[in-house]
Amino acid sequence: MTNSPRGGSTAGPGDTEKKLRPGRTNATKQKLFEASMELIGERGAAGVTVDEIATAAGVSKGTVYYNFGSKSDLIAQLLRHGVDILMARLLSVRDDSADPLAAMEEMIGQAMDFMAEYPSFARLWVSENWRTPSEWQDTFAELRGRLLAVIGSAIDGVAAVYPVDPGVSRGSLETAIFGACFVVGLDRHAYNPERTREQSVAAIMASMRGYVVKQPPAQA
Repeated sequence: MTNSPRGGSTAGPGDTEKKLRPGRTNATKQKLFEASMELIGERGAAGVTVDEIATAAGVSKGTVYYNFGSKSDLIAQLLRHGVDILMARLLSVRDDSADPLAAMEEMIGQAMDFMAEYPSFARLWVSENWRTPSEWQDTFAELRGRLLAVIGSAIDGVAAVYPVDPGVSRGSLETAIFGACFVVGLDRHAYNPERTREQSVAAIMASMRGYVVKQPPAQA
């Protein structure tokens, strides 16, 4: 890289390689995410070393430190990566032309699928999110806000079409659905594997359907 007359920089031979790094980093991050979730599921975040995560992911420890810094930074980035995957799945079902209750049901189904695929992520979230203090408290707060915003938007979609109970706090409802997705998904994996996806979704949707005020029958 060379300096420009204005003190900036012009493209050098290494710039093409640097432009490719985000893609390689994302692939590495996915490997690390899957490997670390398995290890963390076995021993918890505190019981897993960077060496073990790197070995399980098939990358060098130097690569981990180069891309993510410390173990704490690695876990924070993996939390973000997991939420990015979950967010993509939740947002994939949004359709303004669909019945918003059906869209919410499918969104919860996507959350159940994610929890089934990455139960250790759910375990890490539940075990560390309310730990005081937590190394990743700020990260959890940010990610929680992102997920709640998606759920809140879906609730607003329902309220725009259906009459809803004004006595139910929107914030409390989105928190209830958010928490239920993690806890029900994790409980299904750990204690009730015979419970179907549909049963889990229906249980969480009960709160949402209770929010909708039934219309009185039409007068003859």
